[in-house]
Amino acid sequence: MAYRNKTYVAFASEDIHCYRLMEAWRDNVNIDFDFFDAHDINIALDTSHPDTIRRRLGERLSNTKQTVVLLSDTTRPKAARPSSFLYYEIEAIKRRNLPVVFANLNGSRSIQSAKIPSTLSEHYSISVSFQPTIIAHALNEYVAAFTSNIVSATPKIGPHFYKKSAYERLGL
Repeated sequence: MAYRNKTYVAFASEDIHCYRLMEAWRDNVNIDFDFFDAHDINIALDTSHPDTIRRRLGERLSNTKQTVVLLSDTTRPKAARPSSFLYYEIEAIKRRNLPVVFANLNGSRSIQSAKIPSTLSEHYSISVSFQPTIIAHALNEYVAAFTSNIVSATPKIGPHFYKKSAYERLGL
């Protein structure tokens, strides 16, 4: 069994620049943002056969303890198309019951229900703005809450968000 310590970032291909920005935050010594990236293992090239890419994605997700899903206008429709790799990723996240942090690329701090893939609409998740400080906070705090929620007598469902006071405590 794989040691699950990675963060998987799922996104529509149109939003790859935002994923690259997250990598830049991680690599910048002046920004307190870090994650063990599941994309660093089992590389699949864009020219690989779709079955090979899906297999590599599955291997990456097997090493994942938490996920960040970048939300934009293209996320939900793309996640609904079975021919899309995002569809496969979202289905695998749901099947594995992984914690999900939705990062709103439009900067919203609230739940963007119209952008959340329908497969994850009832999944206990947290929605945050696309900023390194709040994403890092969610990865550090929400994942523990997600784990506790699984064994709760009355588990929470659906998306949640941090109140304004949480952002203020983080200086945002």
